[in-house]
Amino acid sequence: MANELKVGIPKGSLEDATIALFAQAGWRIKTSSRNYFPTIDDDEISCSLVRPQEMSKILERGKLDVGIAGRDWVRENDSDVVEVGEMIYSKVSRRPVRWVLVVGPDSTVQKPEDLAGATISTELVGFTKRYFAERNIPVTVEFSWGATEAKILKGLCDAIVEVTETGSTLKANNLRIVDTLMESVPVLIASRAAWNDPWKRGKIERIYTMLQSALRAEGMVGLKMNAPGDKVDAISALLPSLNRPTISHLYQSDWLSIETILPEKEVRTIVPKLIELGAQGIVEYPLNKLI
Repeated sequence: MANELKVGIPKGSLEDATIALFAQAGWRIKTSSRNYFPTIDDDEISCSLVRPQEMSKILERGKLDVGIAGRDWVRENDSDVVEVGEMIYSKVSRRPVRWVLVVGPDSTVQKPEDLAGATISTELVGFTKRYFAERNIPVTVEFSWGATEAKILKGLCDAIVEVTETGSTLKANNLRIVDTLMESVPVLIASRAAWNDPWKRGKIERIYTMLQSALRAEGMVGLKMNAPGDKVDAISALLPSLNRPTISHLYQSDWLSIETILPEKEVRTIVPKLIELGAQGIVEYPLNKLI
C-alpha cells in the first residue's frame, strides 16, 4: 500500500478503553483472542496490539508509526519519539498516576539522599537509575517482577519505586512516600520518520483531533428546550455553555428554542429550575464528539 499508517494499540489495561475511544471517534477496531493484528475499517491504517511498556521502543525502530502508551514507559525507555499529545482517558481515570519513592514503616529515610548505598526495587529500572544518577546518589536498582510492596515489607530491599494513583494501597500497608519521581498519563506518540512524512503526519494529526473530540464529549450532553420570550434572559443566565446558548425563534410564535451543551451531572440540578422558569419540551441528548 502506498499510504499506510501503522498504529499500535496498547494491549492490557488501556486496550478496551482505546478501542472504545476509536469507535466513538469514528474508527471500528475488531480484535481476536488469537490474533495480535486487529482489523480496522480504514484502508489507510493497519493495527498491532503492543504492550505499552514496549510501544516507544518499537516506534523508535520504525516498526510502527504511531501508538498510545503511558508517558512513564516512554521516559523509562528514553525513546526518541514525538509526543503528539496527552490522552486522558476518563473511562480509565482522569488522574495522572505517580511513580513514588517508598520506604517501610520503620525506615529513618526522610529524603532521597538518605538512600545512598541502598538497594531499590522497581519495574521502572532505567528511569530510576537516571533519577538517582542525576542527583549523584549511589544506589543499586533491581528489577521487580511484581508484588513490589511485599519486598520492602519483608526486608528484601531498602526502598521501592512504585506506581500509585491515590496512595491508598501504600497507606494500607503502612508504607511511606519519600518523593514523587514523576507523574504520567497516556500519550499519543509517533516515530520520527512518520512525523517527518507529510502524509503520515497529516493522518496522525487528523486521528488525534478526532480522538480528542471524543474525549472532550465524554460526560457532556446537549440540552434543548422551548421557552417563553420573556424568560429567555433568566434561562440563558442559568445555562452553562461552551460560549453562549443557541437561541432561535419558533415559527409564528413569541416562544424561542434554546440549545446548549453542559456536563451531564449538572442536568439533574438545572432541569427542575428550567421548568420553574417556564421551559417546556426539554430534550437531553448524548454527544459523540465535541470539536
